[in-house]
Amino acid sequence: MLGNFITPVPAQQRLGPHWYQGSADAIYQSMNLIKDAKPDYVVVFGADNIYRMDIRQMLDAHIDSGLGATVAGIRVPRAEASAFGIIDAGADNKIHQFLEKPADPPGLPDSPDESYASMGNYIFDKDALVAALEADAADENARHDMGGDIIPAFVSRGEAQVYDFTDNAVPGATEEDRNYWRDVGTIDAFFDAHMDLVAVKPNFNLYNDDWPIFSFQRQLPGAKFTLRGTAEDSIVSAGCIISGGDVDSSVLSPKVRVDKWAKVEQSILMDNAQVGRNAVVRRAILDKNVIIERGAEVGVDHEADRARGFTVSAGGITVVPKDFVVKAV
Repeated sequence: MLGNFITPVPAQQRLGPHWYQGSADAIYQSMNLIKDAKPDYVVVFGADNIYRMDIRQMLDAHIDSGLGATVAGIRVPRAEASAFGIIDAGADNKIHQFLEKPADPPGLPDSPDESYASMGNYIFDKDALVAALEADAADENARHDMGGDIIPAFVSRGEAQVYDFTDNAVPGATEEDRNYWRDVGTIDAFFDAHMDLVAVKPNFNLYNDDWPIFSFQRQLPGAKFTLRGTAEDSIVSAGCIISGGDVDSSVLSPKVRVDKWAKVEQSILMDNAQVGRNAVVRRAILDKNVIIERGAEVGVDHEADRARGFTVSAGGITVVPKDFVVKAV
């Protein structure tokens, strides 16, 4: 009815007895989807970043350029740019170089103290992308990587431009969350992205009715608070029961239970996690079905956490794996 559809595609071995060798090979092995749909343009976006974007605006900029590839870039302080893949582009947005974590990142023509970091979002003319993927697949020395092989090939031919993410105007954006982008490829970044949601004025606003984020909503009763249970500066999902416990600056997924006198502070609790009486969870991520037994503590003593086999990130976030039962010491 709307002229669009979503097709989840599992990993497949369509071109031989090997799994995907890189991000470019993943698309190459899924070439049947491109051939079946017969699009004019192909949009390739990474899945481990958090942001809002009107892709149509980027597509229009790509079409207007007449080039084969467009790469979305976000402005970052030049002093911090060595941590990213960097786009060196001219005032006309044409990309001169695609640099992987350079020691001396190039500044922008209109802002010398900033650099363009690649967001990992690309738009291609379909025929140009197919030709590039086929050439990459035939190259035994290639890494078969979009950022490492495919984009540099377009750049070398003068066929790539940068799209400035700050030009993307999303309806309903606030000053706090306009042009928000976060890579969540590490534990600490994943944690920080969740904490961005629970501020009084959130850095990433889930309550933008003009540009909503659609997701699967389970059919569960509303969250329930009993025995003077509290939650402050937190997101509490459907099916949760806060039964006399205290939750602060945390994100609770569906069907989490926090019992009497328990404390959950600056934490992320996945589906069906259970926190028993007098237990403490502090700056932690609990995976699905984790049970914190009565009086147990997580995130309070990092050495004790490591001794139990939990991962503790560089930023001090304790991660408890799925289905684990944490007993009181």
